[in-house]
Amino acid sequence: MTTLKTNRLYQGDCIDILNGMPAESVDMIFADPPYNLQLGGDLLRPNNTRVDGVDDAWDRFDGFADYDTFTRAWLGACHRVLKDSGTLWVIGTYHNIFRVGTALQDLGFWVLNDVVWCKTNPMPNFRGTRFTNAHETLVWCSKGAEARYTFNYEAMKALNEGLQMRSDWTLPLCTGPERLKDDQGRKMHPTQKPESLLYRIILASSDPGDVVLDPFLGSGTSAAVAKKLGRRWIGIERDARYLVAARERIAAVEPVADVTLLRTPRKRTEPRVPFGVVVERGLLPPGSMLSDASGRWSARVRADGTIISAEHRGSIHQVGAAVQGAPACNGWTFWHMRADTGSLVPIDLLRQRVRAELAPAATVLS
Repeated sequence: MTTLKTNRLYQGDCIDILNGMPAESVDMIFADPPYNLQLGGDLLRPNNTRVDGVDDAWDRFDGFADYDTFTRAWLGACHRVLKDSGTLWVIGTYHNIFRVGTALQDLGFWVLNDVVWCKTNPMPNFRGTRFTNAHETLVWCSKGAEARYTFNYEAMKALNEGLQMRSDWTLPLCTGPERLKDDQGRKMHPTQKPESLLYRIILASSDPGDVVLDPFLGSGTSAAVAKKLGRRWIGIERDARYLVAARERIAAVEPVADVTLLRTPRKRTEPRVPFGVVVERGLLPPGSMLSDASGRWSARVRADGTIISAEHRGSIHQVGAAVQGAPACNGWTFWHMRADTGSLVPIDLLRQRVRAELAPAATVLS
């Protein structure tokens, strides 16, 4: 294909289809490749019922060498279509993720994180011969060591109630109404991933309008979530049955009408608000008393947007650093004011109020 066509599903071998796509045209790739489970026969529960595991033909390979050849081929094709600023996510189990990791590094990808998806409801080890496999591993990579890539750090922190997002994610398996079933009530796909997992991945490493590609689409989770989050999507899948289910699932997604709600601006892109603007707007008038969260240090606001303590005068950052004897200080979070409730709250709340007022203007200009 000469031009990239998005919001489309392709049936066929992912390597062939990727090789026909324009180079450096995709912003993010999520890949859930065959695990090469090497099953040695049926797995039975204690009551002798058969476990509905992964025994499809697409997960069978003639040994490790065959799997490695396949892995390097599809990863190489992904490397070609990925933009220099793009990232790739691969998920796997202990059966394959270490071999995939070697191939990633050999092909020039740069590992940013390995993320452990801890399952709250894993399948037990019915034979009682090993620990229960309660997690899968995701490897997140940029295209190279010096590549600039998208990471919506603030969005992840907000999603985690103001705490920095860690690399261990506790999320349940796909169950209930979210699990797609066939006409006989059986699982449509044995390894359908939960939407919550893809929501976090796509929100973290792409922006609205970006192109998200999945070379092993399966039941369509990545494309459905990408559509919900205002991203463009491309799905590749060999199995026609999975594609039918994925197409119906994606078509049922209603896009968010107000696309501004999908944007997660990074702090460096937000309007700069000097402390003096807060003062001149009357949100914190001259003479207002500030203190740190413990009440140990205090300062008063001056009319020109500087503050003065017992021994220091200057910006909120300079005085905050000086009273602590520190080399630097973020005055917005260090200094607090007395709220109407009587509690101390950071003055950064006032900056956010000003930014919220500026947001409509910024949206029009963009």
